[in-house]
Amino acid sequence: MNATQDAFAALRYRDFSIVTLNQFCLTLAILIQEIIVAYSLYKITKDPLTLGLIGLAEAIPFIALSLWGGYFADRFNKQSIMKICLCFAVPLPLLLWGLFHAFGLGHIGVTSLSLGIYAVIFALGTIRGFYNPSATSLKPFLIPRELYANGATWTTIGWQSGVILGPMLGGFMLAFLGRETSLLSVAVLLSLCFILINLLQKRNFPSIETENLWASLGDGFRFICDTKIVLWAISLDLVSVLFGGVIALLPIFAEDILKTGPEGLGYLRAAPSIGALITMIALTRFPPTRNAWRNMLLAVAGFGFFTLVFAFSSHVWLSLFALAMTGACDSISVVVRQTILQIYPPENMRGRVAAVNGMFVSSSNELGAFESGLAAKYMGTIMATVFGGCMTMLVVGLSWLKTSDLFGVDITQGKDQ
Repeated sequence: MNATQDAFAALRYRDFSIVTLNQFCLTLAILIQEIIVAYSLYKITKDPLTLGLIGLAEAIPFIALSLWGGYFADRFNKQSIMKICLCFAVPLPLLLWGLFHAFGLGHIGVTSLSLGIYAVIFALGTIRGFYNPSATSLKPFLIPRELYANGATWTTIGWQSGVILGPMLGGFMLAFLGRETSLLSVAVLLSLCFILINLLQKRNFPSIETENLWASLGDGFRFICDTKIVLWAISLDLVSVLFGGVIALLPIFAEDILKTGPEGLGYLRAAPSIGALITMIALTRFPPTRNAWRNMLLAVAGFGFFTLVFAFSSHVWLSLFALAMTGACDSISVVVRQTILQIYPPENMRGRVAAVNGMFVSSSNELGAFESGLAAKYMGTIMATVFGGCMTMLVVGLSWLKTSDLFGVDITQGKDQ
């Protein structure tokens, strides 16, 4: 079978499979921890803004350090950076365990608990600022160019699988095993991630051409600004996730609106990724790279529409369906954007381009969480969700008008036509 027609082509490369498994385990660990921390803190404080502040605490260092992380990824060995970052990540759930344990014993109050949690999440954002650019820019070196779209699909499948199982496991573990045992399990998963990265074959990477630090840091921005499809792909995803995401508000929907408790929160949190995973399986056979830009705009529009459906739903099953459809639409957008970001940047600039992308897109999840928490506090949870869905649809309409010339771009060729 031709490699480009083989749905499992990228996974036949050993190191790519290891990195995909690592991403699954890392996503699983982070989301189990996220569910435990967000639900527990909201139940203690009953303040939606605490959920937004969790996202802000992670976003601030991530944004501040991502560009430096991209420079380090292009300057030094990407695999070594990933190992160091994971080494520092392993103790974080143990620190959270200590904070909740001290609170349970009455040794610290709510304010001290909240500040301690924000500090640990801040440390996680710092680690991500260096880890993400190296991890993202490593993947194109593990498979041939003609398999980038297939690799992007499997990368997203690995991530989405973790996003499905992580929240469900987090919800059930919190309900039946307790907070502290669950956090210890997160530390075990992070240790497994460290072991997996150490199994990768040693390799060398193209280095940065310029020795001027500030010029090097600016190269990623200049490349993105000069490449229209990359600029708009990042901008579209940034704004839609910033305003359209409802993930941060799910503890409120689970506790106060749908009345489902921690188990229901796990289902709600997993629903988008169930829809995404089903879609991703189809995309291994039918990649969305033909008419890619049109497909991306339609997918983001669908994301906004089903966000509105979720906002007005008062039934658990309809809410789960709407969330699943947001995940299905988002997965198409992710595959198109990841393929663009793997094909267009030069090899020795991928770390810095990945860092800029991370600053504006990956961090938009955390900034979106802060925006959602702030909006929910002052507008109400449902109206905040409606506002986000409407803003997403508005951004898609504007993008459609401004980027009609990109409809003819063949992204597999890595150039505008």
